[in-house]
Amino acid sequence: MPRLDRFISFTLNIPRKEVQLILAQRRVQVDGMTAADMSQVINAFSKVCVDGETIQDETPQYVMLNKPAGVVSATSDEKHTTVIDLLNLPFKNQLHIVGRLDFNSTGLLLLTNDGAWSRQLSLPENRLVKRYRVTVQKQLNFEHVEAFKRGIYFEFEGITTRPAELKILSDFEAEVGLVEGRYHQIKRMFGRFDNKVLDLHRYAVGALTLDTALAAGASRKLTTSELALLYS
Repeated sequence: MPRLDRFISFTLNIPRKEVQLILAQRRVQVDGMTAADMSQVINAFSKVCVDGETIQDETPQYVMLNKPAGVVSATSDEKHTTVIDLLNLPFKNQLHIVGRLDFNSTGLLLLTNDGAWSRQLSLPENRLVKRYRVTVQKQLNFEHVEAFKRGIYFEFEGITTRPAELKILSDFEAEVGLVEGRYHQIKRMFGRFDNKVLDLHRYAVGALTLDTALAAGASRKLTTSELALLYS
């Protein structure tokens, strides 16, 4: 997060000494309060005004999307439709993706312009469980459950996955809970048993579940209560 004096100097392209004078003359407001401390730290959503003119006034945005299959989790792509293309929001080009889904995977995808928020959600240390429904090609058994619980070694990265929850729903269907999101992780974990994933659908992140009223490809802003759920 930048210091106020550095932000003003960069934004207005003026020397730092001039910024010091402007602050001393009490010509700067941050979030409606007169600012005089040049070392004050601001963030991307602090409203900053100089001489009554607003030089920063961004609003944090948090969006839920029901991602359909055949759409890329990217902000741009020359060949395929992206999740950004699906959005009907005036600020969509300011957003980035929080936890991608594979091309043919479906379900809950979060997007935001708040980098600090997305970093917090992505940290495995915060143990925010992402939940998926999975359909596989071969019959599931207790060996799958135990391996997921222990963690599975990925030779390419030289790491062992964190313990994951696997609940068998039927011979070929299961629920999986992960606190990390490595490249094609669920497919690779089942791949250890030569068991191909046929369908992968994310339905929850933490206590936040996908709005069942959202059709595939539809999106909406998160509510205040839904944002709170992510930290419950």
